[in-house]
Amino acid sequence: MKKTDRIIKYFVMDVDGTLTDGKIYMSACGEAMKAFNIKDGYGIHDILIPSGIIPIIITGRSSDIVNNRCRELGITEVYQGISDKLNILKNVTDKELKYVAYIGDDINDLTCMNAIKTAGGIVGCPADAFNKIKEISDFVSKYNGGDGAVRDFIEWICN
Repeated sequence: MKKTDRIIKYFVMDVDGTLTDGKIYMSACGEAMKAFNIKDGYGIHDILIPSGIIPIIITGRSSDIVNNRCRELGITEVYQGISDKLNILKNVTDKELKYVAYIGDDINDLTCMNAIKTAGGIVGCPADAFNKIKEISDFVSKYNGGDGAVRDFIEWICN
């Protein structure tokens, strides 16, 4: 039984600062590394997907690293290099925002999170999220981005 009486069909995630610690390691050739938490991956692959909840990535940056991680986890809905996250969100979810859980950490997530919250969906964030994000969140994880915040939110929704 879920901790909420709301039905969740889609679980939307930002990447940098949410699935990662927000650090971007750059070499002379460009982005070299991102660190992902295995607990977040387990939550997505072994809790969300078997529960019938569709994981979706919508992120402002583009990275082959993200594509590789999504393949490992079974995330097929991956949208990178997106400046208008709300437009993508509405298209991917058929405008059913009341069935969306969204976890983000910074100002570029605010438009989506406000729209979801207004529609009756659920929004959450890591402990180290931007203050405006924390203020509107239904769930603030005790973990920072990249340290299990996504798993924490998944467990809160699915248990």
